Amino acid sequence: MALFRQLSLGSKAALAAATVFVSMILSRSFLAETLELRAWRWLFRLQLALFVNSLMLIGSLYIWRSTVSNLSHSPAVESTCFQLWKLVVMAFLALAHSSFFTMLFLVAEEPYVFSLAAYSCLGAYIIMVFFLCILNAMEQAYQFLAWRSGRVVGSLDKTRHLVLRPALAVAVTAVLSTIGLLNAAQPPVVKTVEVPIHQLPTSMNNLKIVLLSDIHLGPTVGRTKMEMFVRMVNTLEPDITVIVGDLSDSEASILRTAVAPLGQLRSRLGTYFVTGNHEYYTSDVSNWFTLLESLHVRPLHNENVKISAPRDQGGRGADTEWVCLAGVDDIEADILHYSGHGMDLEKALEGCSPDDATILLAHQPLAAKRALQARPDINLILSGHTHAGQIFPWNVAAYLLNPFFAGLYQVGQATFVYVSPGTAYYGIPMRLGSRAEITELILRRAP
Repeated sequence: MALFRQLSLGSKAALAAATVFVSMILSRSFLAETLELRAWRWLFRLQLALFVNSLMLIGSLYIWRSTVSNLSHSPAVESTCFQLWKLVVMAFLALAHSSFFTMLFLVAEEPYVFSLAAYSCLGAYIIMVFFLCILNAMEQAYQFLAWRSGRVVGSLDKTRHLVLRPALAVAVTAVLSTIGLLNAAQPPVVKTVEVPIHQLPTSMNNLKIVLLSDIHLGPTVGRTKMEMFVRMVNTLEPDITVIVGDLSDSEASILRTAVAPLGQLRSRLGTYFVTGNHEYYTSDVSNWFTLLESLHVRPLHNENVKISAPRDQGGRGADTEWVCLAGVDDIEADILHYSGHGMDLEKALEGCSPDDATILLAHQPLAAKRALQARPDINLILSGHTHAGQIFPWNVAAYLLNPFFAGLYQVGQATFVYVSPGTAYYGIPMRLGSRAEITELILRRAP
């Protein structure tokens, strides 16, 4: 205990995060099978919120030290403005920390203002921590160069830097946050992409698939946005609509009315869905499957459907000409040991031969890479998950951690992967360096 007291606040926060992380592993190993499902959901989400908040404490201490504590020796420390500034910083950090708890208590048909404010502060928090670190590194480099040149940095320069660094970070954060909020508030852009498919039947040339992903119904995305997405999709008159995971961030019973507009989707050959990692975080996948089926959206749970062109008015058609549309569970179902779920490519492609035109729905680009290693004959894989980074500096991390980042990739001679940057956003209602998208894929028969 004496050793714990001697630790810095940052070290205590890191230790708390590690403790919560270990408790998540232990509860997953020993309690998942014994607790009632609803209780398990709450425990998992509470642990996740506590883990994230423990990590955030490190950043919060850094922000507080940079924007408040380092200014405590300033002559203005006793002024009313400085006291108000301290209250503003405290409120900002409190809102940012409360964001993940809104997932537990404030999810409804439409977002609550508090949830939107909390997640907006979380986005600003991420930007501010990053730029404070950048400015601190620049200051350290300046001091090092000054030392190398033999020039002594005076106390006046140090005081000026202590004030300039947080002021500049706050200004940059405010500007970028505003841009991000305005960008995310815009309707998703409709992007048309043509993909050549070698085995595509003649009767299905110019097949139109509309791709949605990462809608994240939850604390900051509700029914109004879903209605907008459905209207935009219907305007495109798709043959097939696919939703490649991360549709929701809460239980089906809570978001039933928010997701209801999906029942108004008009796709000639059907609407299909595969799970993303966030569906498994809800621990409510079976209820989501039932709800989606009631809305005429078919989940592909490691399975496939053979889609044929509709018969013409004379009753003629080509029933032997079809496209194999397959879907796999998200790979995190295996990591979470979610009973009855997990990526099973062999089962998903059962009956789809290399001679067939095959389209695979797989939420994560990493799953797409694994699928191509096992079955390089797949013609097209549709994924999401990356959000194209959503906000800076996550863009860089998303690019480095995924084999495919965003957009269309050609793999080999006849295989393509398309990664959607997402139709909405996760939690934080901001987009920096990326734009929400509804993708219209036109499949052309390749010679």
